[in-house]
Amino acid sequence: MNWDSFIYFAILSILFWAAGATAAFKSKRKATPALLTVTGLLIFLLFIVGLWHFLERPPLRTMGETRLWYSFFLPVAGLLTFLRWKYKWILSFTTLLSTVFILVNILKPEIHNKSLMPALQSPWFAPHVIIYMFSYAILGAATLIALYYLIRERKIENCDRLLHMTDELVYAGVACVTLGMLMGAIWAKEAWGHYWSWDPKETWAAATWLGYMVYIHYRLKKNASSRLSMYLLLIAFILLQICWYGVNYLPSAQQSIHTYS
Repeated sequence: MNWDSFIYFAILSILFWAAGATAAFKSKRKATPALLTVTGLLIFLLFIVGLWHFLERPPLRTMGETRLWYSFFLPVAGLLTFLRWKYKWILSFTTLLSTVFILVNILKPEIHNKSLMPALQSPWFAPHVIIYMFSYAILGAATLIALYYLIRERKIENCDRLLHMTDELVYAGVACVTLGMLMGAIWAKEAWGHYWSWDPKETWAAATWLGYMVYIHYRLKKNASSRLSMYLLLIAFILLQICWYGVNYLPSAQQSIHTYS
């Protein structure tokens, strides 16, 4: 199974996710939207497993392949959020965001590359990137909630519940980021002999982690401004975007050990 088959699995998955998002608004029970969303996830996962077998390696080498994981974990984060707090709109948002990444993969086939440098063949590389993708998805969901809060603050009936949900998502996302950084350190030590060199990628990873730490510590303050908290969360997510792919456009990153060319 190769990228030529992706469009069929992607369309089918999106249809099930969209059906799940629609069912979330129409059904009073969680079971129906959850079942539809899980079905879409299984279809998408089937393609990932098939591509993994075709490439004879984890599909984590190229930007297209990392978008593949991000497209998968966004609905996962949305589903977990829906099951935990039953916010009906979250499935629609995560489906829409995941669809954007899927469309990029469909419309830009040139980003698909089978090459894999020796350092990336470490058994620590796959879990390092997967846990990062999961954390990006969770923190992406938290960012969507922050935008929702900032846009509709006066119309939200239970702001405290929404803010509590945002906090828990950030806690989970930051825990995954921390775990991903630790796995990355082990991988780097094995591949290059040192676990931290402060190259641009690592520098922005640290900035991202600190950005979310600022949000967490500010939220723990008494009488902390909820609106300012959401702005801090948006800033942290911007740092995350620079860490993830924005750093590739910085001149200082051209000699980075994270530039695999």
